[in-house]
Amino acid sequence: MKFRILAFCLAAFIGNANAQLSTPDTIRTGKGPLVIQPVEHASVVFTVAGNVIYADPAGKKELFKGLAAPDFILITDIHGDHFDSSAIATLKAAKTKLIVPQAVADKLPASYKPSVIVLKNFGVTTQNGITINAIPMYNLPETPDSKHPKGRGNGYILTAGGTRIYLSGDTQGIPEMRSLRNISVAFVCMNLPYTMDVPEAADAVLAFKPKIVYPYHYRGQKGLSDVNAFKEKVNAGSKAIEVRLRDWYPKQ
Repeated sequence: MKFRILAFCLAAFIGNANAQLSTPDTIRTGKGPLVIQPVEHASVVFTVAGNVIYADPAGKKELFKGLAAPDFILITDIHGDHFDSSAIATLKAAKTKLIVPQAVADKLPASYKPSVIVLKNFGVTTQNGITINAIPMYNLPETPDSKHPKGRGNGYILTAGGTRIYLSGDTQGIPEMRSLRNISVAFVCMNLPYTMDVPEAADAVLAFKPKIVYPYHYRGQKGLSDVNAFKEKVNAGSKAIEVRLRDWYPKQ
C-alpha cells in the first residue's frame, strides 16, 4: 500500500507539472518506484531512489517547466537534439552533475568542470546508489564520414535496485546492443538516415530481449517512423517483450 501511494504521488506530481507531456509510467524497483516521464524526441526524465535524472534534455525548454530539478544530466552525443547547451544552462541546478562523453565535455563551459563526470565507452560510475554504464553507440558500416562514429558518443545503462534501464542514444543494431542481457527497460531509437529503420530496431530488440521497450527518437527526414509496425514485429517474434508506445512529440 505504501508503495502504491508513493508511486501515485510521484506520477501525479510529474504528470500535473506539465499537461502537454505524455502521462508518466511507474515501475517497481528494489529502491522504490521508477517514474518515467517521456518529454520529447530523445529527452526523458527518470525519478528513482530519490534522484531525478534528465537524459538528453534538448529543444523546447518549456516542456520541462514544473519538473523537479535534475540531480544528474546524461548526454549521449554532440548533436543538437541531444546536447543543447542553452537547455542545460536553464535546467541545471547547483547540485546537478553532468555525465557525458569526452566530445561533449570538450564543448562545455570551463565553469561546469567541477560538476562534469566523463565516461568513455564501457566506463562506469556509481552516483547516489545508481550505477551508470556507458555503452557504445554508432552507425554501421563504420566509415570516415559516419554521422555517429564509434567511440564518440555513449548509450547508457542505469541500474537502480536491480532494475536495468538502457538508453540507446543514436545507434544502429550494433553487436554491443544485441549482446546486452537482463535489461528491464529499453529506449531504442529508429529514424533514418541517422540511426536505423524499424525492421533493424525490432531485430536488435529481439536479440537482447528487454522486458519492456519504448521506441523513442523516431523522427527522421521523412517524418515519424511507424512505431506500430515496430510493435507488431517485436511481438511477432516474442510476446514476452512489452512494447510501450508513448507520445514523444507533444503538440504545442
